Amino acid sequence: MTTLIAIGYGDETSAAAAGEEALRLAPDLGVEPDAIAVIRRDVHGWLDVTTHHDVGGAGWGMCWRVLFGVFFFVPVLGTTLGADLRGLLDSAANRVDPAFGSGVRDLVRPGTSALFLAVQEGRRRALLESLGRYEGTVLETSISEPREARASDVPAPR
Repeated sequence: MTTLIAIGYGDETSAAAAGEEALRLAPDLGVEPDAIAVIRRDVHGWLDVTTHHDVGGAGWGMCWRVLFGVFFFVPVLGTTLGADLRGLLDSAANRVDPAFGSGVRDLVRPGTSALFLAVQEGRRRALLESLGRYEGTVLETSISEPREARASDVPAPR
């Protein structure tokens, strides 16, 4: 089982610093680099997302875009929503705990940032301890095996 973690910070830069630390520690903690994402919301409300993924791959890089689209009600990949993409967003919305999505929206206000991580069961505690010096607000939810299988079936962007 995978745990989806969001760590919110009261400024625009701390999530990036924590994300770099998570990326540096990823091999030791058993976290895939593409399972790390940083989102920054500037004082005007504009979102900036940083992920580490293979452009041709369909791993967590694509999943972050879909999840952030669900969380913040923004168009995914900068395109208008076709029937397939709308179905994908609806499916993702039904797989994520609504309370987690609401918590993420409350956490990422203008002038703040958040680090998102997808970690395997048993790795959560070590990861959070390693990032504790950044003192963020932690939200988490579990993703069941069937959700992971469906999430990994997301097609790569063309």
